[in-house]
Amino acid sequence: MTDRFDAFVVFAEMRTGSNFLESNLNAFDGVTCHGEAFNPHFVGYPNREELLSIDRETRDREPQALLERIRDEDGFNGFRYFHDHDPRILPTVLDDPRIAKIVLTRNPLDSYVSWKIAQATGQWKLTNVKRRKDAQAVFDADEFAAHMEALQAFQVQITGALQRSGQTAFHVAYEDLQDVAVMNGLAQWLGVAARLDSLETGLKRQNPQPAREKVANPDEMERALARLDRFNLHRTPNFEPRRGPVVPSYLAAARTKLLYMPIRSGPETAVRRWLAALDNVDETALLGDFRQSSLRQWMRDRPGFRSFTVIRHPLARAHDAFCARILSTGQGAFTGIRRTLRRAHDLPIPEGAPDDSYDADTHRAAFTAWLDFVKANLAGQTAIRVDGHWASQAQCLQGMSEFALPDMIVRETEMSTYLPALAMQVGHAAPPEPEAAANRAPFSLAQIYDDRIEALTRDAYARDYITFGFEDWGQTP
Repeated sequence: MTDRFDAFVVFAEMRTGSNFLESNLNAFDGVTCHGEAFNPHFVGYPNREELLSIDRETRDREPQALLERIRDEDGFNGFRYFHDHDPRILPTVLDDPRIAKIVLTRNPLDSYVSWKIAQATGQWKLTNVKRRKDAQAVFDADEFAAHMEALQAFQVQITGALQRSGQTAFHVAYEDLQDVAVMNGLAQWLGVAARLDSLETGLKRQNPQPAREKVANPDEMERALARLDRFNLHRTPNFEPRRGPVVPSYLAAARTKLLYMPIRSGPETAVRRWLAALDNVDETALLGDFRQSSLRQWMRDRPGFRSFTVIRHPLARAHDAFCARILSTGQGAFTGIRRTLRRAHDLPIPEGAPDDSYDADTHRAAFTAWLDFVKANLAGQTAIRVDGHWASQAQCLQGMSEFALPDMIVRETEMSTYLPALAMQVGHAAPPEPEAAANRAPFSLAQIYDDRIEALTRDAYARDYITFGFEDWGQTP
């Protein structure tokens, strides 16, 4: 500890240079950075089972205990914290003026491209340039938008908390990491007496080329970046339990004045197809990729438009989220969370994709365990983020209200009645009926449904059951 601080935290993200910053902090005599101490998938560093004699299970149960151990350790200690680390410890860290805040940032495009290359090569650190693996990133506009939103929300949350508590942080840009004078300035700000004569040389920059040369589709990247509203960055949503409006996910019909504001793990595919069928166009002709400024312009240009969302029975939605994001190993699956649920929460799902041995009884047991996890997760009792695919629908709607509430909230079971009626309100003469949502599960909900599953879902999603008046699954509301 120092006269000013008892501990420190480095707020950063993947591919921002946090490993290099940590190695230089550790080069100061008496200073130790303990890696990603609150990463929900490991403790401190990959493949580590404990940190400072506190194992992962204890850390997940009592995150405050690990924070206190770091604070009380000999010397001056700290850790790195990313936006998707255990959210329960963040308020304590932000509110404590005796924990020094170091904020490391990097151009989000550079960090995104670096992350994509690391994914492609499997090389996350480089210590010998002779072993460098080469690859080009494929720029995905939607993925980059989500990346930007997560980074912006984290920065807004940190800045707001420090402003409200009258604290200041030491800001370091990725480009500053190569300046020994900046590192020594950081030591002075922390109150550390030691100084460096030179920087650590063990880690090497992996991809020094310009961003355009590092992607396989640079023209597509430039077109996507041109659509971003660079002057509206402060209006991004905050983290859970508060949710933001997620405007980039909204979809508008090609010509009919309808706007769909989706809730994840709902009948999104069915609604998308219906919107395309309204104007007899391909789904690619639907209008999306909105920012708040561009969506306001869309609204101004279409007086009399209608907006809507579709809610799904909480049990059907939980089952869809489980099958598509956790049980599956394909595109869109949350592979990191999947591994952590198997290992830390004993979720009884196979290591790989389900095979012929995965029967209905196994599926029922796995889904039941998933509902137990969701209850704890929504209550803030786990180290894993509350994702929009299983957050309560009431909370998602509250997030939408930060931008605009939908004109109509339609139940999935009533889409065939209310969606055509909504289209007729905006002048469509003969709207088609929407198709039923397809089943994406290895076993249908009807094959595994029982009273216990219903009770567990009611327990986890009590707010949705009460707010929207849902009855037991399969019954007419």
